[in-house]
Amino acid sequence: MRLIILFLASILLASCTKSEPLYSTRSYVFGTLVDVTTYGETESESQAIAAKIMQEFQSLHNRLHAWRPSEISKINNKFAQNAAPHKIAPDIANMIREMTNYSVQSNGLFNPAIGGLINTWGFHQDEFKAIKIDEAKLASLVAANPQMTDIVIENDTISSKNPAVQLDLGGYAKGYALDRAVQILQNNGVKNAIVNIGGNVIVLGQHGNKPWRVGIQHPRKPSAIATLNLASGWAIGTSGDYQRYFVQNGKRYCHIINPQTGYPADGPQSVTVLIPPQKNSGVLSDVASKPIYLSLFEGQKSMAKQMGIEHYLIIEKNGAIAGSPKMLKQLKWLDASDQQKIQSIQ
Repeated sequence: MRLIILFLASILLASCTKSEPLYSTRSYVFGTLVDVTTYGETESESQAIAAKIMQEFQSLHNRLHAWRPSEISKINNKFAQNAAPHKIAPDIANMIREMTNYSVQSNGLFNPAIGGLINTWGFHQDEFKAIKIDEAKLASLVAANPQMTDIVIENDTISSKNPAVQLDLGGYAKGYALDRAVQILQNNGVKNAIVNIGGNVIVLGQHGNKPWRVGIQHPRKPSAIATLNLASGWAIGTSGDYQRYFVQNGKRYCHIINPQTGYPADGPQSVTVLIPPQKNSGVLSDVASKPIYLSLFEGQKSMAKQMGIEHYLIIEKNGAIAGSPKMLKQLKWLDASDQQKIQSIQ
């Protein structure tokens, strides 16, 4: 689960006044709160552009849903039936190719093919509750070894060499939506905006003469742990154990499943990544935190390097804080006691 990146109170208050042309639109898509804020547009222009973005988000949510009727659930049904290749939309084909590349890059730790495992843990529903752990079924799913590389795409048709492959785009779709939002904003001439999808954030320009500032929520407190400024084109995203989870017998089970064990990750409280401007900044802000999160402590630095991530922050299980030097330079800590826990990852 990703940490919620919070707009600072000053930004929210400014959007409620007429002192500057800052307008926010909020909705609920992808099972989370979504904010689109623009600066420098009229209120009617801002609302119209935000409506286009929200419409695109809702369309993506409907098309990519893992367990309700959607293009993805149709693909999953075909995979389970070991069906012959069937046509899919070109953009879906491109998404799957991109996810496969990231999966290979991460040595399979980013693995959208494990929808069956995610469902078995009860996370294919809107509300989560403790389940009876079916060890035999989990072992069977792990043994089936569903991988993105099992998927075959030819001429916009799709099939799978492994009927155990079940797609779940929960670790990709929000990032993809951020990149689509940027395209819509730019196509409509918007130069200053910030888009927040449940903690995955991307920005364009700034507001007035100030950069956009966001806060990284503390994984164990209802407040931010640090703040940072985001320059134009930068994106940020977090994976954490504290929002989509359940507790059973005193143990926390989060929705981030380790494909190698079949069990929820028992690692850090959170991993945050900061992505510089590039074609797919949004996607990478969603994807890259997962393999770092799933890596053992001694492997976090090498996995970050493998994923091309230079800015990252890790809050370990015991509350210790570690980060790359480039990331730590960006942060302003809100509690001196947290700052004392920091270790730079050289």
